[in-house]
Amino acid sequence: FPGAEVKIGEGDEVLLRGPHIMDGYHNLPEETARALDGDGWLHTGDKGSLDADGFLTITGRIKELFKTSGGKYIAPPAIESKFKAICPYASQFMVFGAERNFVIALVTLDPDAMTGWAAENGMTGSSYTEIVRSDKVQAMVAGYVEELNARLNRWETIKRWELLDHDLTVESGELTPSMKVKRNVVEDTYKDTIDKLYA
Repeated sequence: FPGAEVKIGEGDEVLLRGPHIMDGYHNLPEETARALDGDGWLHTGDKGSLDADGFLTITGRIKELFKTSGGKYIAPPAIESKFKAICPYASQFMVFGAERNFVIALVTLDPDAMTGWAAENGMTGSSYTEIVRSDKVQAMVAGYVEELNARLNRWETIKRWELLDHDLTVESGELTPSMKVKRNVVEDTYKDTIDKLYA
């Protein structure tokens, strides 16, 4: 942004300041006070970093972040998208660990992709549940999680995970119509599974 100042604030929040930045919200002083600090810095709500050349990288939204019991911030969308880039069979990869001492994940695989996998691996005619519960698929997913962990900071690594025996759907209320995970619904629905991963 020509004429803009950019810095990284507390919690790695991206802050902007400059003549083109808003002066505030019209007739909303409380909202303005939340968005702009006393020095004129706009708190964007984005988490990011600046490299040595001054290039800004956005790594997530502050409200999407959670903090582990060890005080480390985790950006689930960044980890989740890395897993999906590594694993061609992934449908959903949901990371949890707020106020916990390590990070876990719930995994679902794409039913169509797994039908193709099953045909190539001697499991033609098997149900989705039978396929994902097989030792071969469990080992395959474990390999992808291991590959993911090699690309993460130590505190972000997935210590335990569970492969769900079905994919998430809009009909089940676990996905929005635009296919985004309703994290709070999934966390409530699979509370026992999540708790078991921390046992």
